[in-house]
Amino acid sequence: MSLRHLKFATGMTDRIQKLLQFLEASPRDCFLNHALALEYVKAGEEEQARARFEANLTNEPGYVATYYHLGKLQERTGQQQEAIATYELGMAQAKAAKDMHSYNELQGAYEDLAY
Repeated sequence: MSLRHLKFATGMTDRIQKLLQFLEASPRDCFLNHALALEYVKAGEEEQARARFEANLTNEPGYVATYYHLGKLQERTGQQQEAIATYELGMAQAKAAKDMHSYNELQGAYEDLAY
């Protein structure tokens, strides 16, 4: 492993460890769980990321950002039908929250995959 890759991996591990520490105090914090899931994605830990994204949606279905990233993860892992369903749920949540920016992002991802 090159020095550059080692620094990247170490920095990622440090961020994951810090997020895990913060989550000890607030285990259901959607922002922290979402951030941790994104770090797991960067680290190639797709199952860990999926578990965090899914926990976020269980704990707070209105946390709209999670739908997009979970859908993208599902796409990358060959779960197209699950991704489509995730985008549809996310669009419904975004519409209910009147979050048209997120709705449009989810709709774009949905249309790219579904059509």
